Amino acid sequence: MDILQLFLETGFWVAMVRMATPLIFGTLGELICERAGVVNLGIEGIMAAGCMGGWMWVFLGGSLWGGIVFAACIGIAFGMLHSLFAVYLGLSQHVSGLGLTMLGSSLSAFVFRMLLPKATTPPKIVPFAPLDLPVLSHIPFLGEVVFSQTALTLLAFAMVIIVAYILFKTPLGLALRMVGENPMAVEAQGLSVLGLRTAAVCAGSAMMAVGGAFLTLSAFDAYYIGMVNGRGWICIALVVFSSWKPYKALLGCLLFAAFDAVQMRVQQQAGMAIPYQLYLALPYIFSIIALIIMSRKAAYPKALLIPFRKGER
Repeated sequence: MDILQLFLETGFWVAMVRMATPLIFGTLGELICERAGVVNLGIEGIMAAGCMGGWMWVFLGGSLWGGIVFAACIGIAFGMLHSLFAVYLGLSQHVSGLGLTMLGSSLSAFVFRMLLPKATTPPKIVPFAPLDLPVLSHIPFLGEVVFSQTALTLLAFAMVIIVAYILFKTPLGLALRMVGENPMAVEAQGLSVLGLRTAAVCAGSAMMAVGGAFLTLSAFDAYYIGMVNGRGWICIALVVFSSWKPYKALLGCLLFAAFDAVQMRVQQQAGMAIPYQLYLALPYIFSIIALIIMSRKAAYPKALLIPFRKGER
């Protein structure tokens, strides 16, 4: 297969943007948490819970946007649980996050089996439909690649702009960034470090859950156990790749999605000549190389992983 010809196909770019969407939500959510000084390794479980919760809401008769809101609420609940252990009690952020991943993943599978014990094939719903925006959807190439996606994809791109604006152009963003850099300075200004970190973790976790819900409510029309498939861990790596900047995070998500789209098409063309596991590994190999190159000079938040205890110096 001619790789150069692949990049000239509009379908490739459409698939890349679609595959990048859950990564954008998850990476932005993790970025917000880490900017406030808290690593959230529960992202994989939170995405799984949002994935199943949003789908179940719609399957039981709710609206698609109601499913997104429900998934976000699930994310907030997990964020509050992580904040209790990692922020207020000052316990290990790694242990708390890994516990959330195991809880979210196993609880999602358990609830699905409990509510649908006789389902032998994943039941289907009617997912978000691709948009047909006046003028915008009919722009050559760009209209099909970006403006003919579902509403959640456009929301993901909008969230990049919103998060970047809040973090770097507003007093709230300055306070959140300082909580991750110098929490004592924030406390000296009379602001609640614990409150700001909790808000950041809950907001970030809500975005992670929405990223999971995208898989069942937009990319696919059914839920099956394990469909998050490691995307949460990729999001954590992409935060480092982006140097904790939203626009670079968007670039990283599109880059990984491009690698993934390439391997899928090359695998289809090559057939069984090469073990398919090699193709599945290629996006991760390329991402590791890109991560090494881009993150060598990354300046991480100085108070990342450091618990804050009021009154201590």
